[in-house]
Amino acid sequence: MILRRPRHLLFSLVALASATAALHAQAPAKPPASSSNSAKHATPSVPSNSDLDPGTVANGVYRNKTLALSCKIPPGWVLRTDEMNAREEAEEKKEATSPPSAASSAGAKALLAAFSRPPEARAEDINASIIIAAESAASYPGLKEAAQYFFPLTEVAKAQGFTADEDPYEIAIGTKTLVRGDFRRNVGTRVMHQSTLVMLSHGFAISITVIGGTDDEVEDLVDGLTFGPSGK
Repeated sequence: MILRRPRHLLFSLVALASATAALHAQAPAKPPASSSNSAKHATPSVPSNSDLDPGTVANGVYRNKTLALSCKIPPGWVLRTDEMNAREEAEEKKEATSPPSAASSAGAKALLAAFSRPPEARAEDINASIIIAAESAASYPGLKEAAQYFFPLTEVAKAQGFTADEDPYEIAIGTKTLVRGDFRRNVGTRVMHQSTLVMLSHGFAISITVIGGTDDEVEDLVDGLTFGPSGK
């Protein structure tokens, strides 16, 4: 079954945020964010109408008990989880004024949005990032397997100029098996590498998207993911 793409998909924000930052190379990067937005300690927003743990960030590690997930955040990175969710909520309000649609994307939330620099800062290199998002599976009637989520996800990626390296494939990380898709996009003289890992859990499609300037950078970020029976 081929799933329809919602009118608004959180994944599109993921790619757009990093692509926008990477495309501008004139102004220097802004100063580091305040401690409230650093990767030292923070509590992301809670997805509405869900028992899904939003997770916490402490000492450079994001932990989510519900998903039994931990994710290392490189030193010096900044968090923009609340900002991404505020943007998503604004889009949902716009959709609320439109005619009802079975393809709406209500329930899409960022659990973690971490960037090597603020997305609005301009620089020549690719803005590496980690985005963990939870999108209601109810937005995709017929969604039974994580691999199906890549139909709409790949559609969005291609619309933004990304090409898939190969077909999605399964990858085991700790106690979990996820489906992974790898993409790339030429950005001037540079190449943006993007990998998204997906699993279905607690009524959500959980996507973990990492972006880097090289394959090695992406793999280093993926290596920072851990799944365990207790999330520790």
